[in-house]
Amino acid sequence: MIKKILKALLVLIIVLAIGSWFFIQNNKPQYDGNLKLENLDNEVNIYFDEVGVPHIYSQNQHDAYVALGYVHAQDRLWQMELVRRISAGRLSELFGKDLVKTDKFYRGLGIENAAIKTIQNLDTTSQAYKLTQAYLNGVNQFIENGTTPVEFSLIGVEKEKFTIKDIYNVYGYMSFGFAHAQRTDPFLTNLRDKLGAAYLQDLQIDISSKTELIQNHYPKIKKKITSSLSTSVNDIFANSPIPPFIGSNSWVIGAKKTKNKKVIFANDPHIGFSQPAVWYQSHIITPDYEMYGFNLALTPFPLLGHNRNYAYGLTMFENDDIDFYKENENQSFTVRKETIKVKDGEDISFEVREGKHGSIMNDFIDIIDSDSPIAMDWIYTKLENKMLEASYVLSHSNSLSEFKNGASLIYAPGLNVMYGDAKNNIAWFASAKLYKHDNNVNTKFILDGSNGVDDQIKYLDFSQNPQAINPPWNYVYSANNQPDSIAGIMYPGYYLPEDRAKRIVNLLKPKNDFTKNDIELMINDIQSSVVPDLIPIIIENITKVNLTANEKEAIIILKNWKGDYKIDEIAPTIYTKFLYRFIENTFADEMGEENFKQFLKTHVYKRQIAKQIKSRKSIWWDDINTKQVKENRDEIFTRSLHETVTALEEQFGDDIKNWTWNKAITVTHKHAFDKVPSLKSFFNVGPFVTNGSNEVLNNQIFAINNNGIYEVTAGPSTRRIIDFSDIENSITVIPTGQSGNVFSKHYKDQAKKYLNGEFVKMMLNKEEIQKSKDKLVIEPIMN
Repeated sequence: MIKKILKALLVLIIVLAIGSWFFIQNNKPQYDGNLKLENLDNEVNIYFDEVGVPHIYSQNQHDAYVALGYVHAQDRLWQMELVRRISAGRLSELFGKDLVKTDKFYRGLGIENAAIKTIQNLDTTSQAYKLTQAYLNGVNQFIENGTTPVEFSLIGVEKEKFTIKDIYNVYGYMSFGFAHAQRTDPFLTNLRDKLGAAYLQDLQIDISSKTELIQNHYPKIKKKITSSLSTSVNDIFANSPIPPFIGSNSWVIGAKKTKNKKVIFANDPHIGFSQPAVWYQSHIITPDYEMYGFNLALTPFPLLGHNRNYAYGLTMFENDDIDFYKENENQSFTVRKETIKVKDGEDISFEVREGKHGSIMNDFIDIIDSDSPIAMDWIYTKLENKMLEASYVLSHSNSLSEFKNGASLIYAPGLNVMYGDAKNNIAWFASAKLYKHDNNVNTKFILDGSNGVDDQIKYLDFSQNPQAINPPWNYVYSANNQPDSIAGIMYPGYYLPEDRAKRIVNLLKPKNDFTKNDIELMINDIQSSVVPDLIPIIIENITKVNLTANEKEAIIILKNWKGDYKIDEIAPTIYTKFLYRFIENTFADEMGEENFKQFLKTHVYKRQIAKQIKSRKSIWWDDINTKQVKENRDEIFTRSLHETVTALEEQFGDDIKNWTWNKAITVTHKHAFDKVPSLKSFFNVGPFVTNGSNEVLNNQIFAINNNGIYEVTAGPSTRRIIDFSDIENSITVIPTGQSGNVFSKHYKDQAKKYLNGEFVKMMLNKEEIQKSKDKLVIEPIMN
């Protein structure tokens, strides 16, 4: 009897194993063999390289873009589905009531309404439009004929065909993700109303001109409102299944500073980590066109790319392109009705008022508590959207002049567009539709929408935007820091501190024989340019009386630290914990709990760190909770050290040798199913430990906190190095893998390389490419 049961169990196991094998095989992307597609003129051959990048050989661009759409969809259809739904406010259809708040917010912004208006005015005879439709045709043919990603089955959703409106919704989400006004302006307004001007004067609200600025080179050719708006927006980003866009590094080194006398291009955009990874790589080759590009989900033209003639990339400009206005309740508004469909729930309908300054945010952010309507005036929804045409021109340029014209078409989001070419030109363009307010208007606060002064603006011509073309110092760079003055002003924005910019300049300026290997080290660099200058100030101003043995040892470790965030170092653990204790001890008492939380989610706190540490006198030093004592910098530093060491002893034990950075920092690339316990380990990639930290070149972005475990949520979304002296051996890496299909061999095959600072080749050589074992032949269906 037992033998029969065991045999039956064995048979069942075998049947399940065979069934699972067939299921996996049938749901993998197709990397070889033959298939037929409609809307093709000629056969297309696709070679998938060792990391799954499709090299698409076609007789014309139309066929190439149909093929691109198909293979992009077979690797990333689930990602496409998510990203088209977020700015359209349709995530609740997939995930139920938990995403209603997010949907309501994006519906209120009016991104989809703006997309509809833009599409009505598109030139349907343009090459950009025709190739976009070819791409969409390929995507939709996969929906019709390809396999269904397992996520669709698990969540119970039917596939829907995509339209050009969905592409514009992707651009809308990207644009809003780059913006920071919605996280900062309401917070600062509340802080001003609560504490008064003296406290704000001591904050680094605007960038000091004494910090590292990106240099230009032009060639001779209110009423009170609480911080609940900031809180709500931050909560929406935190709960989103799609990663936000954060910051970036890029530098382009001119021929006079390289060993081989050819341009070297480097770029690593910083974006929220997720699985699948943000970028999809492809290489298109036709008789009249070639581009190795990096595409966002559901976008036909790459935002990062290179060929044998030129390379381009981007970082986030961080300019201010959103203004908030307190409106008069009695003014006239137009009203639009929105309805959200909710999985396993009833539809939710609401109305959004729109005035001359945009959507009234009170109507779609439930917890905003202002008696007056607050409007959001956003360049993206205010002006014509030209991102599709811009991305086409950037990826199809034949000269620096054409490329500059493409960069000028970008109104929002603000981007630093970087360029280098085989003719040894280098350039940087701060691309955005910039404008000036009256000199007395401070756009970092909520403005008066009824006084006829605060909303008077003058648009600047693109020729006035920050930019540098072939500067005499022979390099261009951007690291989300403040550009130098333009049009008589330091252009307002939400720029990051000088840390990464200073490190880039310090490495680039003295050296004139750069090689690709030097740039590999530089793009993975983990040394802070600022912390080594701050540590002596901290140590000098700590009271040395009654220190414990571990406190004395912690000071010695910090004193000997060079500011590098290696996983086996102890100093990063001590410094990061001290940093949080120092910031909380300095600011939390005046701000209050909720405002302090919002402060840590703005760039203001990052810019304030160095300024505050260096400030002997500051209104913030005094702890208002100790009425009989007026604290100074020494007392805050000393208290923070005591608390730091005590906390680390509780966390890691009394032996300070155990306080290494690898025990405090962790990174997981999370899938949309991360919150489903039974599925997260199957779809997530990680956890891992990593070198790096906030504001070093290998920018591993995390929120500082009191618990001492730092979960990295964003970082380099790709690292790219293009050396025009050896163009066929240009290199890249992405955080996880090329495919978003969990059954693909390329789902996470780059994860370890990425962590180790390694690279893979971006292949351009035809003979090398055609040696691939994975070849897919797509034949036209003949009518």
